[in-house]
Amino acid sequence: MPISKTDKTYLDHLACSDCGETTSPDALHTTCPSCGGPLLVRYDLDTARTELDRDRLAARPDRLWNWRELLPVRETAHIVDLGEGGMPLLEAQRIGQALGVMHLWIKDEGLNPTGSFKARGMAVAISRAIELGVRDFVVPTAGNAGGAAAAYSARGGARVRVDMPKDAPLANRAEAEAAGAEVVLVDGLISAASALAARHAREHGWFDLSTLREPYRVEGKKTMGYEIAHQLGWRVPDGIIYPTGGGTGLIGIWKAFAEMEALGWIDAKRPRMIAVQAEGCAPVYRAFHAGLNHCEMWADAHTEAAGLRVPRPFADKLILATLRDSGGTVVTVSDAAMKRAQHWIARHEGMSACLEGAATIAALDILIQSGQVRPDEWIVCLNTGSGLKEPHQLRRDSAHV
Repeated sequence: MPISKTDKTYLDHLACSDCGETTSPDALHTTCPSCGGPLLVRYDLDTARTELDRDRLAARPDRLWNWRELLPVRETAHIVDLGEGGMPLLEAQRIGQALGVMHLWIKDEGLNPTGSFKARGMAVAISRAIELGVRDFVVPTAGNAGGAAAAYSARGGARVRVDMPKDAPLANRAEAEAAGAEVVLVDGLISAASALAARHAREHGWFDLSTLREPYRVEGKKTMGYEIAHQLGWRVPDGIIYPTGGGTGLIGIWKAFAEMEALGWIDAKRPRMIAVQAEGCAPVYRAFHAGLNHCEMWADAHTEAAGLRVPRPFADKLILATLRDSGGTVVTVSDAAMKRAQHWIARHEGMSACLEGAATIAALDILIQSGQVRPDEWIVCLNTGSGLKEPHQLRRDSAHV
């Protein structure tokens, strides 16, 4: 579908989430030049409040770019688009009834181009970087981010190198290679891939697309928050359950609700942001419940959910602040519980969920049983990718679920 022809954006400046320093958005940036913290995009929301009509924007047929006035690309000619966003928010009545919650929805991001929500972040980050003159990218990935970076780089006529652990899902490696990426396999976890990508960026001048080490992937992910509010008739859900590895989407969704309140599109109510981690890799869980504002490195990180195998997220302070500011929490689930939930979602709702997405349903069961979610609350679970990229998981033990 054609993108709206307006070149209007309310992009105003970048602000460091750690020290608060501001800087121009029209120079190429990675992290804060003063302290190295994550940079976040800020918009002129006071002016936007007087000029934007939420229903007019929401009525556009252009998916993620419905919200382009609140995204950082200045000229539509630079948008790299594969039809991302606009993913369905599906009411999960059967699962809700079984778990004892009356109002349950699953936001199915597995229908995005490249099969995961990573398409959103890469669409915006690569579009903006290309607008600022970048033609060579490098990205570390546990899987889906690499495939998305490769696809959007190819679409935008750019090059990308993808550094991924040797045990990353084969589908993700093949996806990146098919789109022309240079794929480099590394020993170790995403932390090792990140270190290699950072070194490559320094030595060769390629732009590093690592999670929250540039300002714009979070802007693509925040559109999930705009869509959730719109799809619920501008009613704010009571809780949003999000599988948390690097945490970009968690931070982005929370940012979207803050922006919508500033725009006058919603009232002051915000959702509780609830993070889900794997039992075998839970640095956010440990830090949150210990009352810390940062995460320690998780030793011997292990889980079959590759997107959750992040031993220490770079944006740990932002993640923890989001959880606490929202009145949320963090729970952990086992790989076995994720697999059961994955099959359960398929059999009872017909959706193909990745393990990370299935973790949210496994977590919801825990939250209800512990009384942290009430039966009458409106709850949204994020399925972040398609289970069809993990066919071995879909087949495994299916006869016993």
